[in-house]
Amino acid sequence: MGQGRWRSVLSGVWRSIAVWAVSTVTMLVLAGLLPDFRLESADGDSATRIAITAGIGAAVFGLLSSLVWPLLVRALLLVPALVLGLLVFFLNGSLLLIALRVNPSGRGEAAPETAVVVAAVMSAVASATGAALAVRDDDAYRRRLYRLADRRRRRAAGHAPGSPGAVFLQLDGVGHDVLRDAVAKGLMPTVAAWLAPRADRPASHRLTAWRTDWSSQTGASQLGILHGSNHDVPAFRWYEKDTREVMVCNRPTSAAELQRRAVERTGDGGLLTVDGASRGNLFSGGADEQALVLSIAARRRGRENRSRAGYFAYFSDPANAVRTAMSFVAEVGREIGQSTRARLRKQRPRVGRGGLYPLVRAFATVVERDVVVAAVIGDMFAGRNAVYADLVAYDEVAHHSGPRSRDAEKVLQRLDRSLALIAQVAEHAPRPYRIVVLSDHGQSPGETFLTRYGLTLGQLVRAGCGLPVPRKVRRTHSGAEARAAVRAALRRPVEEGAEEYRPAQGSAPVVLASGNLGLISFPDVPHRMSKEEIDRRHPALLSTLANHPGVGFLLVRSEEHGGVVLGPYGAELPLRELDRSPGPLADFGPGAADAVRRTHSFEHTADVMVNSWYDPAEGEVLAFEEQIGSHGGLGGEQGRPFLLSPTTFSEPVADDGELAGAEGIHRVLRRWLGECDGPQVPLRAEPQGDEQAA
Repeated sequence: MGQGRWRSVLSGVWRSIAVWAVSTVTMLVLAGLLPDFRLESADGDSATRIAITAGIGAAVFGLLSSLVWPLLVRALLLVPALVLGLLVFFLNGSLLLIALRVNPSGRGEAAPETAVVVAAVMSAVASATGAALAVRDDDAYRRRLYRLADRRRRRAAGHAPGSPGAVFLQLDGVGHDVLRDAVAKGLMPTVAAWLAPRADRPASHRLTAWRTDWSSQTGASQLGILHGSNHDVPAFRWYEKDTREVMVCNRPTSAAELQRRAVERTGDGGLLTVDGASRGNLFSGGADEQALVLSIAARRRGRENRSRAGYFAYFSDPANAVRTAMSFVAEVGREIGQSTRARLRKQRPRVGRGGLYPLVRAFATVVERDVVVAAVIGDMFAGRNAVYADLVAYDEVAHHSGPRSRDAEKVLQRLDRSLALIAQVAEHAPRPYRIVVLSDHGQSPGETFLTRYGLTLGQLVRAGCGLPVPRKVRRTHSGAEARAAVRAALRRPVEEGAEEYRPAQGSAPVVLASGNLGLISFPDVPHRMSKEEIDRRHPALLSTLANHPGVGFLLVRSEEHGGVVLGPYGAELPLRELDRSPGPLADFGPGAADAVRRTHSFEHTADVMVNSWYDPAEGEVLAFEEQIGSHGGLGGEQGRPFLLSPTTFSEPVADDGELAGAEGIHRVLRRWLGECDGPQVPLRAEPQGDEQAA
């Protein structure tokens, strides 16, 4: 055994002894503080005997945690993930009770509920001590993080030694200007360091804005980015007349179907087909390694379905569960305090933040973040070729607190720390990694349509159709990505087969909302209705909508012009004339006409597409959902996400100088993978036909 090997062994032994000593002291302190936990007999013992009892108990507990814990977690992997997170404490407490029971002194004793507390504290202290001792030892630091990886790791066969891999990190909902301003305020020092040139080198990354499609939401953007096509995805939710169902991007069966359609259209599996990993996404991207991926969440668990494997990789270390649970509780308390303060200050705009929302927020900002980051770390140590991961924390908080609120800024600070950790791990990975950070869309602030006008879009539509308007308002849940992740973790996917996804086949319109984009469909008509047909059936509907102050413009099919945009005061512009005279689209910026024309070409575009009012001076829109930071349509920062890329990659801009559409981002990422050495996803030919026109 070489000298270096002996040094490594001795270093490991020293750290183990130090962790054991600290754990022993922790146990002694807890025995003195907690009345139901003792390390001595009823008649009392000497200090030496008590210390020996504590030392043996700490050693046995540490041994059980190292040997038995991973087996327990693997056996319980079929348990819903959040339930597993709660069971962690009880299992950890059980290991402590066993350690006290087998203690040769026979003097250890603890009430079950006290054992849970003692075990949690000891695990956290042991983990912190090990981390502190290992921080100066690169090999030990690498081994400590290595435990987070899936033990069934594999290295990609055939890639050249030292060839770089790529890690794509999606900060869900973070707009280009929001990121830039956060860097300027000092909230994101990791990103700032990447963008700042130094005396000895230029900046390592470049920041580029890109423009989304009309449907500025995760379903359309991520499908286009990962699979190269988001054709026929007009919104986050829409009604399909041929199947008589509502498609919802965060519904597992819908996500699986959308992925199938994209693969069929492009002819390949996606961006991650060569030794890739997909973490926390709606879609797989063709990756073999998948964890927390919604499109496979509804399947039975098997070799082809590893949607929850990331939970095992994370919870196999009890200290992770303890740390995450403590942060979870703290985040719930933080949200309750922030929402209470906003209510007392009568802050406007404001939406309801009660019910289960504090738990949903804590899951998105703590559990989902920790598990996804741990999975990415495991992928990097496994040497995988390409990793794509989605962190939904900011998007969830910004929906309820506002995209530039103090609450959202705090989330950006914590996300920056996650980026710093991943960058640090990259220095210890078995191959170099190029880290790309991007967003799928931004968010635009503003009041809700309901708050400003006292009625929902659905009520306005019914009034325009001459139908009775119900007094009770049915509110649409926000925070789609996070809520879907929670339901999948609980093994309760979005309600499959629920009545709301199969509307009654009457003449009443189906009205759906996707942020500030509304969709109106008439389910009793099998084809997409024309303006002329709608006017004959409901003469007041289109004029009622087009002239409402909360509506920016409408898109409908025209028998005469093919497609028209309607606006106030009788404005009616054929799509082919929008470049010459944008009319109601003038305030929505460059690219709006192209985005509307592309959506008009989709098979499942609604009978009437409604985009809310937009104030270009303030950047505000009116959400048709209960959100004060929204996305889904045109208007403001929601359509201007960012791409933060290493300067070692080629420039991301297209030939015409504009980076537009999720499919365009897919082509850029494919090109970058091609610039790395080793086996990569082959570059596809440029799109033809209607894809090219888009």
